[in-house]
Amino acid sequence: MKFKHIHFIINPASGKEEPILSYINRLFIGSRVNWDISVTKKDKGAGEIARSLIGNTDLLAVYGGDGCVTAVAAALHGKSLPMAIIPGGTANVMAKELGIPTDTVEALALLRKGHRIRTIDMGLVNGDPFLLRVNLGIMAAMVTEADRSLKDKIGQLAYGVTAVQTVAAAKPVNYRLKIDGQKIAASGVALTVTNSGNIGISDFDLLPGISVTDGLLDVILMHDTDLSSLLKVAGSTLFQQESEVLEHWACKNITINLPKKQTYICDDAARSAKKLKIEIVPKSIRILVPAQKK
Repeated sequence: MKFKHIHFIINPASGKEEPILSYINRLFIGSRVNWDISVTKKDKGAGEIARSLIGNTDLLAVYGGDGCVTAVAAALHGKSLPMAIIPGGTANVMAKELGIPTDTVEALALLRKGHRIRTIDMGLVNGDPFLLRVNLGIMAAMVTEADRSLKDKIGQLAYGVTAVQTVAAAKPVNYRLKIDGQKIAASGVALTVTNSGNIGISDFDLLPGISVTDGLLDVILMHDTDLSSLLKVAGSTLFQQESEVLEHWACKNITINLPKKQTYICDDAARSAKKLKIEIVPKSIRILVPAQKK
């Protein structure tokens, strides 16, 4: 697919420090592709910029981390305008999920050739679109409490450091769930409702079989934080096997009732609620990916 016009949304505060404008200019020298850029600012985020560009370009190319990518995806939810991901952040979860190169030059090269458009699912939580997942409990705490300077120094490992710090203080929450109409009462220290399987570390997935194109959400509940449970969770991710320390459901709709108002993470954004209504929206967004996934 050829694009006559590409608009780049660039987050200058992303995890990488590299001459992105030089890379873009070099890529399109001598081509017939017209391109423009917009830079995110404190008072003008990627999602707002993306919404203003719908109908004015053939492709939105996003250079930034998962926060920037998911904000643009939310803006394009249900629209026909495709987006391209140029990974520039710490984890780059969706890029890894879709086999997009994490090297900036290689990812940019896909805009010229060797690509296809893949239509994937998104979710809605209390009416708000999400691309990756909704996290509660320690999975939310390790994102909200991760130190920015530590992320800049050690990247994705910063979340692991924060997780270790939050595990000791974790207390189980009594969740009342309604999964595709079935009522379930369960207790746990972490609850994830995910569209994407990748966890941002190499090709590791949360659990086997999670797909962004199956028309389903995956609900994963972790019961305890004792050493045995943590080792089993790590083993289930490493060896891609189900584990008795995790409960796993695949569904189209889930309602989560909490004992009290609680902070949760919707993609990269912190929000709070006492009740979450979550549903899958199949084939919601079009994303440029390699012609063949490595």
